[in-house]
This record gives sequence, structure tokens and C-alpha cells, in this order.
Amino acid sequence: MSESVRGVVVGHGQMPQGLVDAVRRIAGGAADALVAISNEGKGPEQLATELNETAGSDAVIVFADLQSGSCALAAAYTCRDAERRAVICGVNLPMLLDFVFHREEPLPELVDRLVEKGREAIAPAHRHQG
Repeated sequence: MSESVRGVVVGHGQMPQGLVDAVRRIAGGAADALVAISNEGKGPEQLATELNETAGSDAVIVFADLQSGSCALAAAYTCRDAERRAVICGVNLPMLLDFVFHREEPLPELVDRLVEKGREAIAPAHRHQG
């Protein structure tokens, strides 16, 4: 069995904490694998430093809110040379829920799985028949 991967949710304002809180309310203690970091009041260097310190030497996936936003850029910078780190942009709640229950999978396979789960979760609630 692989080592469990940790997750860091980074984004604008209170969004990261809101997502982590929602996972905690749904999944209970499994959400302890997630940490929230907001970019509020932080410059790019400070955000990158906080991400790097939070990730440490563990296997980590950084979940960023926007693909080309400051949070994703800081995440990409802190993960650029690390074999045990990955960045997924466009985080959503179903993706994070799947993460907390499958984080023992090897990092590359887990990243592929989560991207697919995140895409599958984006769908219209219902379609009007015309």
C-alpha cells in the first residue's frame, strides 16, 4: 500500500476554508488530510513560502481554485521540482470528497482519478426536453 497523500486547498478569500469545512461536514475525520490556505493579504512570494512549508516532504496534491490565478501560479512554483507534489486546478467539492477516501493510491494515478472525478461532477442538474 502507498503512503497516504495529503491535500492543500489554496484559493481566493474564504473559498479554501469553505471547501475544507464542507468536506469535514460530509466526510468527518477523513477531512483531516486537507489544509486550507487563502491568498488573502499575501503576495506571491509569501503564498509560495506558505505552500512550501505546509507541503513539507510529504506526498501532496495542491488543489487550486483557478488555472491561471495567483494561487495556481504559486502552487506550480512550489511544486515545479518536487516528485512528491502535484497541482490540480479547478478544484470542486466532489473532487475533494473522492480525494479523502482514495488518498492511499499512488500520486500519479490519484491525480488522474481526481481530475476525471472533478470533470464528471460538472453537469446540468436536469435537461429540458423540448
